[in-house]
Amino acid sequence: MTTKDTNIHADGAKTRLRPDLWSIGALLIALTVAAPIVAVVWIAFHPTENIWPHLMATTLPRYLTNTLVLMISVGTLSAAVGTGAAWLTTMYLFPGVRWFQWLLLLPLAVPAYLGAYGIVDFLEYAGPVQTLLRDVMGYTNGRDYWFPQVRSMGSAIVVLTAALSPYVFLLARAAFREHSGGSYEVARALGAGPFKRFWKVGVPLARPAIAAGVAIVMMETASDFGAVDFFAVQTLTTGIFTTWLESSNAGGAAQIAGVVLILVLLLVSFEKILRRKNRYHNAARQTRQIVPIPLRGYQGWLASFFCFVPFAVGFLLPAGVLTYHAFTTPGAWQDRGLTDALVTTLAVGASAAVITVIAACFLVYGVRLARSRLPRMLLPVTTLGYAAPGAVLGVGILIPMAAADHALADFVEATTGLIIGLLMTGTGFAIVFAYSVRFFAIAQGAVDSAMGRVAPSLPLAARSLGQTAGGALRRVYLPLIRGSIGTALLLVFVDCVKELPATLLLRPFNFNTLATRVYEQAALENLEMASPAAVLVMLVSLCAVLLMARTNASK
Repeated sequence: MTTKDTNIHADGAKTRLRPDLWSIGALLIALTVAAPIVAVVWIAFHPTENIWPHLMATTLPRYLTNTLVLMISVGTLSAAVGTGAAWLTTMYLFPGVRWFQWLLLLPLAVPAYLGAYGIVDFLEYAGPVQTLLRDVMGYTNGRDYWFPQVRSMGSAIVVLTAALSPYVFLLARAAFREHSGGSYEVARALGAGPFKRFWKVGVPLARPAIAAGVAIVMMETASDFGAVDFFAVQTLTTGIFTTWLESSNAGGAAQIAGVVLILVLLLVSFEKILRRKNRYHNAARQTRQIVPIPLRGYQGWLASFFCFVPFAVGFLLPAGVLTYHAFTTPGAWQDRGLTDALVTTLAVGASAAVITVIAACFLVYGVRLARSRLPRMLLPVTTLGYAAPGAVLGVGILIPMAAADHALADFVEATTGLIIGLLMTGTGFAIVFAYSVRFFAIAQGAVDSAMGRVAPSLPLAARSLGQTAGGALRRVYLPLIRGSIGTALLLVFVDCVKELPATLLLRPFNFNTLATRVYEQAALENLEMASPAAVLVMLVSLCAVLLMARTNASK
């Protein structure tokens, strides 16, 4: 071998041994996002005080039973309501159908805990419904008549269904619109009636999309805290708060969180298996568009009523009640606590959105450039944060971070004499980190999809002209995907504004966001003071819903 060949071989070996900074960065981000889930599992198996036998003998069966009843009930009702509304707005023409195509998405702007506050205020003993009933019928007190229990499991199911069924509607409607109209025309020619076409043709073809929507609904139901707590329904999520905050047992809270995590992972796995076994493809040739069938007379009005009910219960009623209280109590808008909560929400939400999107860009780009397979294998792990409830992430973040924070403070004080306090858990850092982990999947999905649409020849051309990997990212990818980046920023920010369980667990003393202010005031039965913050949460959420509706309408 000549000297020249030896030098070439040595240079190649150095190149292979040189650390791939993009791979290392992507790997670190993936591990950071997955760390809270790993921490929950570790703490659950290594608690300071093992109360698992006590939990199994006392509260855990009740928590688990209530959670499963809620998940199954809300999932089933959401499937019926969302799929039925999607079928009607896709296949038929009836009064208001063009409006209902986006009105049925508006309940997504009202988090379940806001819906609970609004509906309870509307239906409780002192609310307008029972007051009108007593005035009209001449009743003097609640013993003179029967009225359904407002704060109950049934009410929680109704509120959660109204808030979450739009997920099924959105995915089912997209699936119905992608089908060929020829399938339904053949079914009609063979004598299939409206219900048979829906049940035998439409539902089987849209089953993967419906299953995905129901899985999202059930995961959100399992992670809900504000609504079930207000309705006094004891679930696994409320058990985490009770065990940790009231019993001061972090290990027990982690063990309950582990049960929630197992439920969520089983649900995600089942949904993926179901979609893998049920794949339907359109023909390669141009498919025939669906021609909606006009519904006339009472049939059209029945279809309008069916679509109006979930919109009214999920958006119109709670938004109307909260807006009424907000604008009939002008002094509530001038409260210093509302201003502080708004500023805090904007600060932590914007910080989390920017950090999350930047990390997602680095991770996705780093995986594309990575020479090793490990970052690519860890990429799906980073989506677990979105599936994990906020309370679970709170347990996995606060306990390890608090220990590290105290160790750092003690070390600095021992070496320098300075008292720096708690830098992470004593500030909004832990909340920003929790938001970034919780909603990382949203940013990653948007960025990955956008980068996948960029022609590979463009970055290759940039590299051939002397651009580094970072230069290709700045000069090629970022200008082309800035629209998707903006969408990811908005969606992450909106979800941060609505997040309640993780914020309640991780916030420092006297640290309120709009969501926690609404929760605190509503818990004190002071809906007038809670309403302005609730209205602001809904207005911010509407931005994302309208963007989603516009995207859905353009498809």
